[in-house]
Amino acid sequence: MSTDAVIQTDIKEIPLISRGKVRDIYDLGDRLLIVATDRLSAFDVILPDPIPDKGKVLTQISLYWYDQMADITKNHLITAQVEEFDEVLKPHRDLLAGRSMLVKKCKPLPIEVIVRGYLSGTGWNDYQKDGKVCGHELPGGMMESSRLEEPIFTPSTKAEIGEHDENIDLAKAGELMGRELTDEVARRALAIYSRAREMAKEVGIIIADTKFEFGTLGDELFLIDEVLTPDSSRFWPADEYEPGRGQRSFDKQYVRDYLLEIGFDKKPPAPRLPEEVILGTRKRYVEALQMLSGKGLD
Repeated sequence: MSTDAVIQTDIKEIPLISRGKVRDIYDLGDRLLIVATDRLSAFDVILPDPIPDKGKVLTQISLYWYDQMADITKNHLITAQVEEFDEVLKPHRDLLAGRSMLVKKCKPLPIEVIVRGYLSGTGWNDYQKDGKVCGHELPGGMMESSRLEEPIFTPSTKAEIGEHDENIDLAKAGELMGRELTDEVARRALAIYSRAREMAKEVGIIIADTKFEFGTLGDELFLIDEVLTPDSSRFWPADEYEPGRGQRSFDKQYVRDYLLEIGFDKKPPAPRLPEEVILGTRKRYVEALQMLSGKGLD
């Protein structure tokens, strides 16, 4: 296990565009350098303690899915091999190895592209109110974690860090970015999720739901950012699945449960994490990578 977690990067040779919950993004003209740090957020609050190797796990899982979905959609990846990065980045190659990608500079869409295959999280909360999720009317009598016969596209707004996204319906998404583009994004997102759901099932993982990012470059639509990772998805162990309750996860739910247990009010600053929670979370992330891709971390 790495002893040095990467909390944030400081590559002075190129401009920093943004520092998100997890990723530091740098400008290389017509390209971007995306670096996945080991930062962890819960309830939209960045925690003071990183999870060692988390950024590497997220990057390696995304690269795996980019390859698996290449026939469904183009993606923004140019290379993840640090030997192929710009010369200006050479002094930082040890830092960047395994956790960074050089990508095309796309314009992100103004919505979060969410696909649900199971009733959980805010989808379950919405269903309990009126039997609908983002305008989709679902059968009555469903339980928490129930499997949806057909996956549904349930977009949301994009909130600033510290704020919460808001679920919207297809019509509202169409207002934000046009109906034709919305329909194409929904088609690709549903196709990617449906394939991933079946592939993951074969190795004992249920992908309950996931969030994608898409962007445009000229007239072309690209899949961007992380794909089907434990940060952007709910991964459940298939052999423990039981409708009617919440499920154990391969993701940061372990941290969320701990924070709820100690009474965290979901507002910054977040409390420090005990070592067993940090190591337990890391173990879940690495396990997800190994099960999905058949590969571990170097």
